[in-house]
Amino acid sequence: MKTIAATSTGSTGAVTTRITVLQSLSAPDGTTRYVNQVVEGAPQAVTMRFFTWRTALLGRYDVLHVHWPELLIRAPRPLKAKLRRAALYALLLRARLQRIPIVRTMHNLTPHEAGQNAETRALEALDARTALVIRLNPTTPIEPESKAVTILHGHYRDRFAGMPLPNSVPGRILYFGLIRPYKGVETLLQVFRSVPGANLTLRIVGRPSSGLDAVITAEQAEDERISSVLYFVSDEELVVEVGEAELVVLPYREMHNSGVLLVTLSLDRPVLVPTTPSNLALAEEVGPGWIYLYEGELTPLILHQTLEQMRAASSRPRPHLDGRDWKTLGLQSYGTYLRALQLTGRPRRSIR
Repeated sequence: MKTIAATSTGSTGAVTTRITVLQSLSAPDGTTRYVNQVVEGAPQAVTMRFFTWRTALLGRYDVLHVHWPELLIRAPRPLKAKLRRAALYALLLRARLQRIPIVRTMHNLTPHEAGQNAETRALEALDARTALVIRLNPTTPIEPESKAVTILHGHYRDRFAGMPLPNSVPGRILYFGLIRPYKGVETLLQVFRSVPGANLTLRIVGRPSSGLDAVITAEQAEDERISSVLYFVSDEELVVEVGEAELVVLPYREMHNSGVLLVTLSLDRPVLVPTTPSNLALAEEVGPGWIYLYEGELTPLILHQTLEQMRAASSRPRPHLDGRDWKTLGLQSYGTYLRALQLTGRPRRSIR
């Protein structure tokens, strides 16, 4: 993507456009959450604000950057969800009247958990008001294509620099990250228990949802090779857990973009994932011997054969992740914001 910036050819030098961007996310907390990397990679010309409905409806900002829009309007009680949908329509009206461009990052093709019809209509209204859509990999379909901007998901090498990385433990299989129904942890537990070998161990690390902690605990009680840490671990703990893995397995039923996958590759550990267009593209990008792909459901045979194939592979260079540092991506995002402002005709402020 070509970065757009305002410049001056006079003797006073270049002019930089200062903008304020409201992210539809909570403020950074110093972890590997996506928002932390976005903020750290942003150029100085970008001031970030973080979402509250009061800020969105009454605050001052130049661009609204939306992530996982369904999370803005979902609530445990129907009345609260209805009020949030009404607030979203009011926000869209404000954006139209004040020419505030909306930029959306397409993290998933569709929400992982389906919503009601009223939610779908609200999200469609948001899509109609969106000026540009950022896709995190080149396989994401965007209609119309003229609204699409490709800015790759960043790596985490800089984030983990200086944290000791332990040697991998032979036979250690790891599943980590937020544990949600679509991520297939139950499948992995059942598959692993069907693979013989006292030297194999399965480690489950992450915060579970929807009662999955009970499922994991029950399977763990039936097989002493399984252990778990069922909470959100610190970055230092995460580096240790991933470092000790011989193979990371992510048997997601839906997989389009994955920060967990990028964390794994950033720490130079191989990973087994389902075959999808985005995973195929990433496997080609990072080079051979890092991403192992399977078709259909994960089976004991697939897991066993992957371990054998991985162990038989010769030494290989680190995964190729050039161009995925967050500073580069921050400049690309800045250019996208400026382009969105041009599309809506909103005036901008410049600084030297």
